[in-house]
Amino acid sequence: MKLSTGKWLAYTFLVGLIPVLMRLLAWAVTTSGSLEPFATQDLVAFGLVLHASIINELEHAHLRDRGWKSVQNGTAILFVTLYGALYTLTMIGEQVGGLVNTKYILNVSGLLAFASALLCLATFHHLMR
Repeated sequence: MKLSTGKWLAYTFLVGLIPVLMRLLAWAVTTSGSLEPFATQDLVAFGLVLHASIINELEHAHLRDRGWKSVQNGTAILFVTLYGALYTLTMIGEQVGGLVNTKYILNVSGLLAFASALLCLATFHHLMR
């Protein structure tokens, strides 16, 4: 049984947001200042879930516009690579304090996660046509 595209979008966003939502819950119930409300790793996980889902959905979609499909797959692979780089920089920053500007990496990962959400919505819109 194939999921509808609307369910695919909802499940993708919900699963992708689990790390973000769990961190926000933990932040809300812990002592002030003991946990940051947002972390690069959670945003990276969100983006990876979105792009893995896009790649999977496009693999199973029967589209006439193969050029669009190729561009979307290439974009998803590019974003997966960027998320991998951000995650690596985050790990280096945890091991060697002061080497990596973690606030900057968090901001960049937030922008990429926002762009990933927009790309996921664009994919959803295209698949609905």
